[in-house]
Amino acid sequence: MTPGARVQAAINLLDEILAGAPAERALTGWARRSRFAGSKDRAAVRDHVFQALRCRRSYAFLGGAETGRGLMLGALRAEGGDPDAVFNGQGHAPAPLSEAERAGGAAPREDGERLDLPDWMLPLFQEALGDEAEVAALALRERAPVMLRVNLRMKNAAQAIEILSKDGIIAAPSTIASSALRVSEGARRVAGSEAYKRGLVELQDGSSQAAMEALEIPAGARVLDYCAGGGGKVLALAARCEAQWFAHDADAARMADLPVRAGRAGIEVTCLTGADVAANGPYDLVLCDAPCSGSGTWRRAPEAKWRLTPARLAELCAIQAEILDIAQGLVAPGGQLAYATCSVFRAENDAQSEAFVRRHGGWSERLRRRWPVGADGDGFYLSVFGQ
Repeated sequence: MTPGARVQAAINLLDEILAGAPAERALTGWARRSRFAGSKDRAAVRDHVFQALRCRRSYAFLGGAETGRGLMLGALRAEGGDPDAVFNGQGHAPAPLSEAERAGGAAPREDGERLDLPDWMLPLFQEALGDEAEVAALALRERAPVMLRVNLRMKNAAQAIEILSKDGIIAAPSTIASSALRVSEGARRVAGSEAYKRGLVELQDGSSQAAMEALEIPAGARVLDYCAGGGGKVLALAARCEAQWFAHDADAARMADLPVRAGRAGIEVTCLTGADVAANGPYDLVLCDAPCSGSGTWRRAPEAKWRLTPARLAELCAIQAEILDIAQGLVAPGGQLAYATCSVFRAENDAQSEAFVRRHGGWSERLRRRWPVGADGDGFYLSVFGQ
């Protein structure tokens, strides 16, 4: 595909997504329909789409319209490219610019457009992050780092780096966590690499790794990951020490791959559903990585930034409180309850922790930590409670 054809493909996909289609579903459907597109073409189109979603407001302003065409025109202008070289109508390239499109291109000035945030979110970022609010918002406009977690049960970081290099993957240690590697080359080869297939490495954000390292796990403890999802956090915990590991998720299908991943990593995790959770309790540590806005991860899932509403945020906060209220009843006497989100909003973090302690007088907060959106990690929050 020519550069122009890639841009036109991105325009079509962005129009689908703006109309309500999930980004991953739209991209998968396009790839299946477009057998002519090679791996480099698919990667380039994907990059176009996700960067346009990260910068949706500013690109729409630069391009003069919140459409696929407007976003890609804005992207070219933001990158200092020549729109006429791409929007030329040749082959499968986008049609030439209209006079109205040529007249656009002024730089965004309002904070919401400049920072690529909906206006209603600006006070939430300011409330939660203060002087760091703008830094975080701008970081969410950039591509996220590719981070790996080394399974220290098997190899150390240096050994993992050497094995990855044999598959053309260049990685280096990160200071954010002892198990963390930052990939600089060959990121798209990770899933097919020998290190990944052998369970030596897993894809996991650096802040998530750091949060799991911050949790204390007594020897032989019974540990429940109550909102396990795919199970990345329980696997990170299990790589640290010997204990009994349990995982649960309200949507059990999300844990479908966990037994295979655990087997690769040399770890046994018992997946629990429904009443089995209480029947197997109590637990010395219950981790609640609760459903949240994901605002600390929006550079990875940028469409979520534009689909979140005040009503949905309030709904998520209610779900988080309910999860904590249930989970505290699963903790053994003297045990710990850990609450985590990948959000930067105070309502989902500090305010949630403080409200939990007010509701349950027998609990006190033992630890509270935050990780900013940065070079090696997403925005992340952790609070640990004890009795």
